[in-house]
Amino acid sequence: MSISDTLSSPEAFSELLFDKMKCLNPAIADMEPYEFRYALNNLAPEKGWDSVKLDTADEIEHRISRREFYAGIQIKPRVDDRIVLDENIVRLTTMLFVGLVTGEYDEAWVKAHFFFDVRSFFFLHRTTYFTDKIRAHFGGKPFRQFEQKQKGFERLQDVGYKAFQEANAEVDQLFIESVMKLIAARGTPILLAIAGPTAAGKTEIVERLRVTFEQAGQQVTSIEMDNFLTDRDYREAKGIFTQGKQALHFELFEQSLEDITHGKKISIPRYDFIFATSSHDLNGNLKPGGVPIEIEPADIIFIEGNFPFLFEEVVHLIGLKVVYLTDDPVRLKRKWKRDIDYRKKYEPTYFRNRFFKDQFIMAQIAYRPQMEVCDIVVDTSGAALWTTPENAEILASI
Repeated sequence: MSISDTLSSPEAFSELLFDKMKCLNPAIADMEPYEFRYALNNLAPEKGWDSVKLDTADEIEHRISRREFYAGIQIKPRVDDRIVLDENIVRLTTMLFVGLVTGEYDEAWVKAHFFFDVRSFFFLHRTTYFTDKIRAHFGGKPFRQFEQKQKGFERLQDVGYKAFQEANAEVDQLFIESVMKLIAARGTPILLAIAGPTAAGKTEIVERLRVTFEQAGQQVTSIEMDNFLTDRDYREAKGIFTQGKQALHFELFEQSLEDITHGKKISIPRYDFIFATSSHDLNGNLKPGGVPIEIEPADIIFIEGNFPFLFEEVVHLIGLKVVYLTDDPVRLKRKWKRDIDYRKKYEPTYFRNRFFKDQFIMAQIAYRPQMEVCDIVVDTSGAALWTTPENAEILASI
């Protein structure tokens, strides 16, 4: 059958694309052809696959490397009162589908620049976290690296925490030992900030560190940076990526860190993750019926969040800066299991639009800048611990 005939036949197109996609994502091989076709039908162009006009590979690379492309993604576009996929996401994925079938796009090129998530059923741009500048900050190579067991997740459509923890066991243990040794060298009280993308595993590793410190007889507390978020409706209306500090009750955050490092008890906002609202109004005042979080001083004060040491005003207060990183494909699988299946946190298509939009921008404005200045990066997908040469000398005996 000719390419033109294949494009004009939905069944033939689906069959050929199914074979191509199995080479790009092993999880596709666990689907039956009719299951793949069910999902593909949701993206089928109204005028047929032969109506899809292809951009060149260079044009696509240029577009997906620009922040403007992601800023233009709508997270709540509606048709007939239901949220649908943003048209730019649909166009990118349908172009890649057709380009793979026609041979316009080389499979190796697609795999180098994109990953395909089965449950989302679209392509996402691969984020580069370790730039040359970041590698140079850590002396050009990891302090130590282990077998990359997260590769076993490639055939899965979602990932639960038990499997995630088992895959990260070696690098997590090295990280815990490294933190203990560095804090012993620097002394307490100390603010320990752990940054990283959503679903990278920050909350869980903080809990494991907490247990370790408590078993060593030290007092431990934590400040979850997300509790300083303002109401989500306000953030989305203002643009969280362009407003920066305006996404937070920033003055309360800064004052809270200052106070707790001086041994004072602090009272911070409480963020409702179900309703996406803060206990405090935009002026930093407690809302009627709002209940703040009371935090006592301690030897080890964790700051958990996406960007705790991004802002110059608080960097000097933080004694140990860590980025805990997991690659986007694995985080997305974790979020399907955690946020959609268990927590029922998002409407699924809203979730798909938002994840696609967020990753490039957040890497650019939050994660890479923090990796350039932090003490440690834990790369769970690469099973590697990176640290500065100065810290590596302290940790050499581990």
